[in-house]
Amino acid sequence: MTDLAALTPRRSANGAQIPAIGLGTWQMRGADCARAVADGLSLGYRHLDTAVMYDNEREVGEGLRASGLKRDEVFVTTKVLPSDIGAGTLQASAADSVKRLQVEAVDLLLIHWPNPAIPLAQSIKALCEVKKKGLARNIGVANFPVALLHDAVRLAADHGERLATNQCEYHPLLSQAKLIEACHQHGITFVSYCPIGKGQLMQDPTITRIAKAHGVAPVQVIMRWHLQQPDVAAIPKSSSKAHQLQNLDVFGFTLSDEEMRALHGMARADGRMVNPSFAPQWDR
Repeated sequence: MTDLAALTPRRSANGAQIPAIGLGTWQMRGADCARAVADGLSLGYRHLDTAVMYDNEREVGEGLRASGLKRDEVFVTTKVLPSDIGAGTLQASAADSVKRLQVEAVDLLLIHWPNPAIPLAQSIKALCEVKKKGLARNIGVANFPVALLHDAVRLAADHGERLATNQCEYHPLLSQAKLIEACHQHGITFVSYCPIGKGQLMQDPTITRIAKAHGVAPVQVIMRWHLQQPDVAAIPKSSSKAHQLQNLDVFGFTLSDEEMRALHGMARADGRMVNPSFAPQWDR
């Protein structure tokens, strides 16, 4: 069997080495979550993504231990609730996450969503303190538009720290060109969540045409599109071992420049699929 873990490139991001394809765990629960994590790791995933909001950190930790892999072989990300990103509460949340995962430290701790009710300076200072205390090896943010990202980078630098990632929704229907450029400017890896558009793109004629040309599944075309973009990583979620393998097994073909342009050209103004009431003002 092909060693997909060895084939998966890593994104260098201000000291972090992040596997470019990870396993998202949103909506996974209980024993099914632990099994799915162990399955993913057995296939070659080396990047796990969880969050306090997902209520599955314990099960992600169980799956990690069941895999038999050494701790330093797997990059583990978790995220703090937007209500808990203030002074003291963020640090406490990070400590609780480490306990639930049963690890000494997470590889990456993120602010899950910005919270205008809590000063960003306070949140970033607390995030930096978590890294200095050794609870997180790297720190970053999620769902930060360009202006907020610039502010977060500046505030982290004031405390002698650098952000590794900004995790946001991204797929062919949603252009994130401005935000990806801002990340590149700061040496930050852009991590795509909802990378296959909640499965809504599988019958799209552009994608199916490209998939047929390469003899692969439509989902593999989308994942290859993410992989071929510099400084971009993606964390597709799947509890099915067969689907996990499809999402990861994307190293046997390459998209042409024309095919990449066609996929980028699918973006539309109403392409966003994740837009809760507490979301920030998105970039246009």
